[in-house]
Amino acid sequence: MSLAVVYISIGNSDDKLSQADWHRYYTEVAQAVQRAASATLGQLHGQWVSEPASAWQNACWALQLPVDVASIEHLKMRLAELAADFRQDSIAWAVATDTEFIGPALGGAE
Repeated sequence: MSLAVVYISIGNSDDKLSQADWHRYYTEVAQAVQRAASATLGQLHGQWVSEPASAWQNACWALQLPVDVASIEHLKMRLAELAADFRQDSIAWAVATDTEFIGPALGGAE
């Protein structure tokens, strides 16, 4: 089975959302991502948020999904609905197609 590593990012750097709305938006996107990973036997590798006192509010999820066009399109459709519900211009969807693993330097730090 072929797998895809996907990064999904949302933000509120334009302050369109109140803190309460940002919380609801983040929660609903997180639930959609987690449901998609569970339903497809994918794996959620992690989720990150900006620092609480940062000028920018952002969140990112990394997940591995089986390459199943219907499941991926379903998740994308749900994310598009959430973007509309929360008056967002977009949600970032990035597929890692050329991942490079960098090994340790010989001799270590000096």
